[in-house]
Amino acid sequence: MIHGRWVLLAAVLTAACAHGAAAVRPADRPTPAPEVLFQALVARQAALRTVELETKTTSWLGHERTRATVLMLVERSGRLRFEADVPIQGAVASLVVRGREFQFLDLQQHVFRHGPACPANVALMIPIPLLPEEIAAILLGDAPLGEGARPGEVLWDGERRADVLVVDRPSAGAAARLWISFTPSGSSYDVVAVAGESPAGAGRRWRVAYEGSTRIDAGAPLTLPGTIRFAEPGRSFDDGVEIKVKERMGVNRPLRDESFVLTPPAGYPVETLGCPPAPTSTRAADPGAPGSPPPRR
Repeated sequence: MIHGRWVLLAAVLTAACAHGAAAVRPADRPTPAPEVLFQALVARQAALRTVELETKTTSWLGHERTRATVLMLVERSGRLRFEADVPIQGAVASLVVRGREFQFLDLQQHVFRHGPACPANVALMIPIPLLPEEIAAILLGDAPLGEGARPGEVLWDGERRADVLVVDRPSAGAAARLWISFTPSGSSYDVVAVAGESPAGAGRRWRVAYEGSTRIDAGAPLTLPGTIRFAEPGRSFDDGVEIKVKERMGVNRPLRDESFVLTPPAGYPVETLGCPPAPTSTRAADPGAPGSPPPRR
């Protein structure tokens, strides 16, 4: 009994020491300049413009699991097309975003909806309530920038052993500030996680984690995630969205304009949706949220 307790105590102390060491930037990882990380992201975005995916997408929001095979056409500008199929039933819904408009064909409820492509409307199929260009960046495996984005300080994420670049986005929509986690990859960096804070939700961050990355050559070496996890502010990844890539059917192929247009079938009522008012938040920050970058050290 005594020997067992000593073994357990030693294991706890060892884990604590290891965690403490990871929380402090190691000597062999000097802090990169913010501009270096920012330009690595800019270069990646210039090299990766479109992707076509077959995914297994699962949502646990509201403690209720929904799962579907979702085909995705993604263009960095924010053009999106999602086609959802579920076992036995087959095709159940399609959603497209083109410009600032969205269209949603619900084959279960037999209704066609359209309207402005605000976060609430774009999230009707896959519950990631962000702007289309922000969703596109996440599905492409990095982070949205947009006009006027500028790099700030670089922090250290001991959990991931990653450099965290703070980015301000003065013209942002759903994220006014980003925390982008990078790890070294050859002569550049890979994005392994992103957190974003909306203008109305100071201190509350949505979070993205990238896992199972693979290296491809699309004219330049690129790393694409095998799994994308999304969590809304104050929630864990276990109560969020998981997108597992089953197949990449195309990278950087031009996508046809007609792929981003839906037509309501005969007899389907057409509903025009507006956008709900932007949420406001008085909740405190989530300092202990899993995957959040640690405070500056």
